[in-house]
Amino acid sequence: MRHFGHIAPEVRQRLFHRQPCEFTAGSPARLLAAALGATLYSPATRPRLAEDIAKQTGRGVVSMVLCLEDSIGDADVLAGEENLVRQFAELAAFDERAPGADLPLLFIRVRAPEQIPDLVRRLGATVRLLSGFVLPKFTEERGMPFLEALTIAEAAAGQRLFAMPVLESPELLYRESRVETLEGIFRAVDKYRERVLALRLGVTDFCSSYGLRRAPDMTAYDVQVVASVIADVVNMLGRADGTGFTVTGPVWEYFRVQERMFKPQLRRSPFLEGQAEELREALIEHSMDGLLREITLDQANGLLGKTCIHPSHVLPVHALSVVSHEEFSDAQDILRPELLGGGVLRSAYTNKMNEVKPHRAWAERTLLRAEVFGVANEDVGFVELLAAGIPG
Repeated sequence: MRHFGHIAPEVRQRLFHRQPCEFTAGSPARLLAAALGATLYSPATRPRLAEDIAKQTGRGVVSMVLCLEDSIGDADVLAGEENLVRQFAELAAFDERAPGADLPLLFIRVRAPEQIPDLVRRLGATVRLLSGFVLPKFTEERGMPFLEALTIAEAAAGQRLFAMPVLESPELLYRESRVETLEGIFRAVDKYRERVLALRLGVTDFCSSYGLRRAPDMTAYDVQVVASVIADVVNMLGRADGTGFTVTGPVWEYFRVQERMFKPQLRRSPFLEGQAEELREALIEHSMDGLLREITLDQANGLLGKTCIHPSHVLPVHALSVVSHEEFSDAQDILRPELLGGGVLRSAYTNKMNEVKPHRAWAERTLLRAEVFGVANEDVGFVELLAAGIPG
């Protein structure tokens, strides 16, 4: 699979200076963590889940979470588990009929540690389609049993299975217990570092502890109690010194925007001069502005990828994750071998100074993002990428 792999090769050629790389579920963990992109959540009880997964693959989705936790009722857990087993069997049959058709990276969000080895056992041979598990309300105390269960399940499955802990507990939110909780989380995920693909932020749970809910014109960073948690998570768990982990952006709850609402503007070809601003206005008018601002702030604050609950969020996340030609040029200059000793140089775009040592970690992260999301051509921006990605 690859990002923007669902669009025609000739369109990708027009959009990208360097195209996104291909990757599989067996690719190195560092690459997969960066490539998660917009991770689409779906309740595990959906009766046509296998069909939905195949459909979303054709719309650019590369990672999905099939949820047995908060998205379904307590009384529906057993039915959800049974449905997952059936749907994985259907997916396996689809995969055998169309071996060249890529399925997204699939994860199951569980409620209890014992579900992990039990589901692996029940999935049988179809577990080959599973990339791992999402672990809810993660703290050191609650999380260690999940990670231990994952180790047992991985051995039984005979394949690599990743964990994606969700950081969403009140202990992490409350100021008096935050540092201690973060230190405990670090001890747990560091012990199982090879199995932890990424850390996910559960901002909805953070807000619920204070009876808050951000409006569609506000980002998570406008809610100060939430913004402070994100900052501390990145500070202690997202460092660029080799000890950190990929931390993904919080969910965007609103989905009034439907692709059909702005598809007429797209059909008039935003590649033509004068169309970009019109499309921008259409997106903002239909409440996309809050999502776009939050994605931009996610990246500015060290987060990569995003939890998504609606397909209309996927393409904006991916389009804004593509590295611009200017960013790519700066990153390449900073990492030139002859500059390992440091120094300062004017950017090729002649609009900034690049300091080699302070900007090195940024450059390395930028080139990793460029590998998985690609590098846009000089005259290509977000609007063109979004327009090209929407199915006709």
